[in-house]
Amino acid sequence: MPQFSWIRISTSMLASILLLAGCGGGAAATTTTSPSQQASAPVITTTAALNGAELVTLTTSTSGATIYYTLDGSTPTSSSSVYTAPFLLASNATLNALAMASGETASSVTSKAFSLNIPSGTLVWADEFNNTTGANAQPDPKVWTYDSGAGGWGNSELETYCAWNASVAPCSTSNPNAYVGTDGYLHVVAEQPSAGVYTSARLKTQGLFSLQYGRIEVRAQVPEEQGLWPAFWLLGNNITSVNWPACGEMDVLERVNAATTPDWNEGSIHGTGFTGTSLGTIYNFNNGQTAAGWHTYGMIWSKGKVSYYIDDPSTPYVTYTPSNISGLSGSVWPFDSGANFLLINLAVGGSWPGSPNSGTTFPAQMLVDYVHVYTN
Repeated sequence: MPQFSWIRISTSMLASILLLAGCGGGAAATTTTSPSQQASAPVITTTAALNGAELVTLTTSTSGATIYYTLDGSTPTSSSSVYTAPFLLASNATLNALAMASGETASSVTSKAFSLNIPSGTLVWADEFNNTTGANAQPDPKVWTYDSGAGGWGNSELETYCAWNASVAPCSTSNPNAYVGTDGYLHVVAEQPSAGVYTSARLKTQGLFSLQYGRIEVRAQVPEEQGLWPAFWLLGNNITSVNWPACGEMDVLERVNAATTPDWNEGSIHGTGFTGTSLGTIYNFNNGQTAAGWHTYGMIWSKGKVSYYIDDPSTPYVTYTPSNISGLSGSVWPFDSGANFLLINLAVGGSWPGSPNSGTTFPAQMLVDYVHVYTN
């Protein structure tokens, strides 16, 4: 080794010496901050739905990133719709998406144009609840997940909701509260395993399937007895960030208790500044008909408009628009803010129907033939 090799000081060594000198009271050392990394641009993946429609999935490789998207060709911002679940696309659109993550600059925009040209009234998504297994089957796990547990669900309900294969009491795998029967119907069953104890099911497509706009139908028959509360409804995907009621709620099928004359269904909307019964409309069935018979409950949802019908989409019984909430203090129309997911449930008890009585029969069940989505 050469005798005076220590004289050969590298640039990095010199920087270290100067930094140490600064710690001893000399000139203050300066530091630099490396520039932020850029979030990874979203990847757009599509899978075929029905008759030319597409189910769109957005992903990014940046951990913890939020994906914002638009469908009108505009550049997404942090005020745009937040992607939380695959969504149905059945109309012409230009999808733009970007990712944002804390400590990183926004990604570049990923864009994809969709020229679908699907005629109005076309069936673009469906769950027919087919079952050829020869035994009761799980509702499609690619579409349906579950809310589970007790606690009243904000309505003083009495049931414990049980997911598929739930085995912790009072739930039981031998008596599932939701299954697709060999008859080709979804069965949502309310049970009373012991005095004062009730179980049921609340299925939802949250995180798996969502949509914005279209004609949505469920063909169903419901139980009509004191304390029973069946429903088919939608909630905004953004419920995880803005909570209820800001996410918006659209109730397509909803009724309580025993049949009346005439019998009825209520179609409602809820949002910030309009909850409860302030925007609910009763539909009375024709003479001789009840909700215990088969009926098609539908919603026609377009920008700035929500209409409900029963059996005949050409004759909605109510239409709601932002004008319906214009006089309500603090009200905000939430139904153009992004995609919604579907829910089907059969509640027991609660602030609206009250509790079951000695005449209420268990098990009680809601049957669903299909859920359909059509283009407007």
